[in-house]
Amino acid sequence: MRAVVVRSYGGPEVLELAEVALPEPGPGELRVRVRAAVVNPVDEETRKGGLAALGLHRDLPELGLGWDAAGEVDAVGEGVGGYRVGDRVIGMSAGLEQASKAYAEYVVLGVDAVAPAPDGVAPEQAATVPLNGLTAWQGLDLLDLPAGAAVLISGAAGGVGAFAVELAAARGLRVVAQAGAADEQLVRGLGAEFFVPRGADIAAAVRAVLPDGVDGVLDTAVLGAALLAAVRDGGALVAVRGGAAPEPERGIRSENVWVRPDTAQLAELAARAGTGRLTLRVADTYPLDQAAAAHHRLAEGGVRGRLVLLP
Repeated sequence: MRAVVVRSYGGPEVLELAEVALPEPGPGELRVRVRAAVVNPVDEETRKGGLAALGLHRDLPELGLGWDAAGEVDAVGEGVGGYRVGDRVIGMSAGLEQASKAYAEYVVLGVDAVAPAPDGVAPEQAATVPLNGLTAWQGLDLLDLPAGAAVLISGAAGGVGAFAVELAAARGLRVVAQAGAADEQLVRGLGAEFFVPRGADIAAAVRAVLPDGVDGVLDTAVLGAALLAAVRDGGALVAVRGGAAPEPERGIRSENVWVRPDTAQLAELAARAGTGRLTLRVADTYPLDQAAAAHHRLAEGGVRGRLVLLP
């Protein structure tokens, strides 16, 4: 089968479309025929060698890319119940050391990382749910704020941030959204009560509308320590990128969310997407052999919605 792999670190030009062995599902696994795979910042960091430098995976010789997939079940491993060949699914390929991942014609996923695809949603839209949706969900779980509490979400117009705004509002939280000025209407439409423009003194801007500060922060924009002054004493901050949680102060709890597969959470996210309660945004689509072009586009910045490969 065809898959995009990395055999040396560098710019988008290092992405190779290669012929690799068709993966076989083991016990507790499904093989999925990939209809859509999302280009995420974690793929960019893997390609550049950033994750290897942090010791999060072994070095080359060959790495697959792609965490998000939407497609149909193609083969079922031993001990897997509830799925049949042809079922439409979405799933997350969470490992960092596979020779092929979701940027491929087929991918093997653990059954705990898969859920039925949302009804009536095209594959390129459905594929945007797993990684970003689970990160937002699990980050909000780590904050553990009660209904009525105030949460600041940095990078609120991004892939994780936009999901987080909607999910937080659905939990009854008062959302302060930080994003570019042009995205104010977008994030307010997703459920943000307050808006803070990117580039402003974020702590001062937050305390201008909430003098006591917010109860928690979900930092999807990796702003780190600059956000602490916006948090009340004894609040919480959760960062979505490893190592981005700042040193705590004033009794503020500070930690990272390490996204993990969770089929129940993913099924709920898919159900929300299927009924329009989770907004799915696709900026553009590319064939698999144009993965490098998609990475160039991502690196340029300013993309609203996800870039998606269509094997």
